[in-house]
Amino acid sequence: MNAGFAHSHYGSDQAGLICSFLFRPDTPGSEIDHAGAARWLAGEDGENGSFLWLHFNLSNTASLKWMQQHLVLPDSFYDALHEGSRSTRIEHQDDELIAVVNDVAFNFTTASTDISTMWGCTNQRLLVTARLKPLRSVDKLRAAVRRKERFRSPLELLVHLLRDQADVLALITRESNGTVDSVEDQLLMQRLQTSRADLGSLRRELVRLQRLLAPEPGALFRLLNRPPLWLADEDVQDLQQATEEFSLVLNDLSSLVERIKLLQEEIAAKLSEQTNRTLFTLTMVTVLALPINIVAGFFGMNVGGVPLAQHPHGFWVLVVLVATFTLIAGVWAFRKNRDMV
Repeated sequence: MNAGFAHSHYGSDQAGLICSFLFRPDTPGSEIDHAGAARWLAGEDGENGSFLWLHFNLSNTASLKWMQQHLVLPDSFYDALHEGSRSTRIEHQDDELIAVVNDVAFNFTTASTDISTMWGCTNQRLLVTARLKPLRSVDKLRAAVRRKERFRSPLELLVHLLRDQADVLALITRESNGTVDSVEDQLLMQRLQTSRADLGSLRRELVRLQRLLAPEPGALFRLLNRPPLWLADEDVQDLQQATEEFSLVLNDLSSLVERIKLLQEEIAAKLSEQTNRTLFTLTMVTVLALPINIVAGFFGMNVGGVPLAQHPHGFWVLVVLVATFTLIAGVWAFRKNRDMV
């Protein structure tokens, strides 16, 4: 992926705007520049029933200046941009919805599970979103707007964004499920090629996703219990449906994490069994060689009075003695192992 393509899609203009779309009643959104957005916000190009979506790149320092100059947003939105905590939440303040949402960062080459934060503020006529890194769900929403999909309100845009977020999470879950299925098949065929470390890395990534995204359905359900008065009934229903879909995806993710945990435990049990079998083999060799080593040690002493030294059948007598003691040691060792099992 060349740098020019990446810049054209994820760069920002001199006002810090990545994209801005104006939606008029019963018509698809049309892309406008920051000057056109400023005129609409000032009321020069305003139209009854129209609304605006502005998406900012916070890496561009001009974005905050432009927002403070042209937008009337609650102080809590700017506080959320600067505070250290990025926990997921959606709050209703001063007839505005303030959202702090964690999402999967966009990656051109891999199914990345890196998490970045998006801040949002919406009311009846405006949706403002801002991020530091490119996000998958926002990119999917922008593509939907450019495909001329129609939206009746800023909240419907936000609901579409939440559904796109759930779709991205579902895609990651499906890909991870395929990996886990492959490991299970290898385990059943006794041809395991994936190590516990690889499964552990996958599990850590999924647990991190789960930890950061899990608070989102709770925040949405709390909002649905006391929705703003300006929300239409259709918007409330769509928001409730998106919340339920996201909860189902999180449940699937939780089940997948549990499957990986069980696989790790089974692999560990097999490795432990293999290690025990190897140790038992080494122990048996040591036990069986013990009588031979003891007898060889005694008869190898360079002292006088070695028994059977002059006996014509002394060698065979010692062979019988060593074989007898070896057989007794072997029977004892096998019996001890059977009792332990």
